[in-house]
Amino acid sequence: MKTGILLTAFGTRVPEARAVLGSVASPVREHFPDRVVRWAYTSGVVRRKLAEEGTFIDSPEAALARFAEEGFERIDLWSLHVIPGKEFHDLARTARGFHRAKHGLPEIRLTRPLLSSYEDLRRVVQCLLEGLPAERNPEEEAVLFMGHGSAHHPADLIYAAMNFALGEEDENVFVATTQGFPSLAQILPRLDRGRLRKVHLLPFMLTPGEHIRTDMAGDHPESWKSILEHRGLECSISLKGLAENPGVMEIWLDHLRNAQPLG
Repeated sequence: MKTGILLTAFGTRVPEARAVLGSVASPVREHFPDRVVRWAYTSGVVRRKLAEEGTFIDSPEAALARFAEEGFERIDLWSLHVIPGKEFHDLARTARGFHRAKHGLPEIRLTRPLLSSYEDLRRVVQCLLEGLPAERNPEEEAVLFMGHGSAHHPADLIYAAMNFALGEEDENVFVATTQGFPSLAQILPRLDRGRLRKVHLLPFMLTPGEHIRTDMAGDHPESWKSILEHRGLECSISLKGLAENPGVMEIWLDHLRNAQPLG
């Protein structure tokens, strides 16, 4: 029986972030040595821009078609999306289409994104808190995670739930998003409290791609770092995404281990 695993993520053009993505496949190959492991990016924009630079990454459709042509009988789609937003639901539709097609794939298993249950959320919160800078003074130094956000999708509410859950554990740890709720503007009043003097900025994305390097850590006036520094807050930058947090990756791997066949 020919079986494979298709790793699927939004994708990135940033070489350093793509190197991190490449390392994600290593534990998969260790846990599933008898499976063929391949990559696909769900973002058409990222794939087109990479193709213009001479790097070609399959879409999920192309990757599944290739598996079908090669006679594979079971494919597990490992979703490395953070929330079950638009990109994930598009992936689910693609998977169901190949599962139902006459010359498609006999068995497809689609894993859940990182934050798919309350248990996932609590586990991720603990992983994030355990990974905070050891030298941080919690009374004077805030932590702000940057998520992507999905303003036009109901799953965007998960970021608000994450922000609430983190705040229950540490009142000076927050999540905000670039394109959803809560935004940086909605967190700023809580960062302006007099006793805070420093903010640690960290990614709440799979890898430190363009949003993290430009919108969070960039030097232009509208970056989060610049906005916070303009308000008199010192900023410390981390470029380690969720893929570099072993505990978070273990949650994603649990989703892969527990993948269920499409009905």
